[in-house]
Amino acid sequence: MSDGVGGPVVSASADVAETAALGAGSRVWDLAQVRENAEIGRRCVLGRGACVDAGVRIGDNVKIQNYALVYSPAVLADGVFVGPSAVLTNDTYPRAVGVDGAPLGPGNWVPVGVVVGEGASLGARSVCVAPVVVGRWALVGAGAVVVDDVPDFGLVVGNPARRIGWVGPAGVRLESAGSGRWLCPRTGARFVEIDGILREEGR
Repeated sequence: MSDGVGGPVVSASADVAETAALGAGSRVWDLAQVRENAEIGRRCVLGRGACVDAGVRIGDNVKIQNYALVYSPAVLADGVFVGPSAVLTNDTYPRAVGVDGAPLGPGNWVPVGVVVGEGASLGARSVCVAPVVVGRWALVGAGAVVVDDVPDFGLVVGNPARRIGWVGPAGVRLESAGSGRWLCPRTGARFVEIDGILREEGR
């Protein structure tokens, strides 16, 4: 049975490789690039000038805003938000040339990736320096530079990014309810913090 989602829509000025896979209902806007063997899920949005590198894997309902750069081998789970001009890097020791001065090409370095969990958001102009994992429903503030893993529901800001609180799936900062318990003021959802790990209450 059809769910009413049509095929992908690609702007005439976008550059989508023939071997890239675009899910139903996804939209690729002006000047965006999707490279070879990238996999884009259903109902995703790639904004103007966004770049999805070769082999990147992206889940369903992901929004990649204008001029964001997602380099291989990044993996983005369902519902991830990547803000304008955010960057997900892929090189631990970036160099254009080797010690002999010769240009470095494929095979001369080992790409490392950023993994972003379900529902997480990366703010405008934030940078995730691979290899890092951004946990489920975490929120990376605008302009933050992430050099360490971000826990599920973590709210991080600054350079280097540091955790300043917790957020729930609604994206709102959680309020302390005492004794390691936290409350979402928008939805009423409750959470429990144990040893620096936050979980939904009852799970």
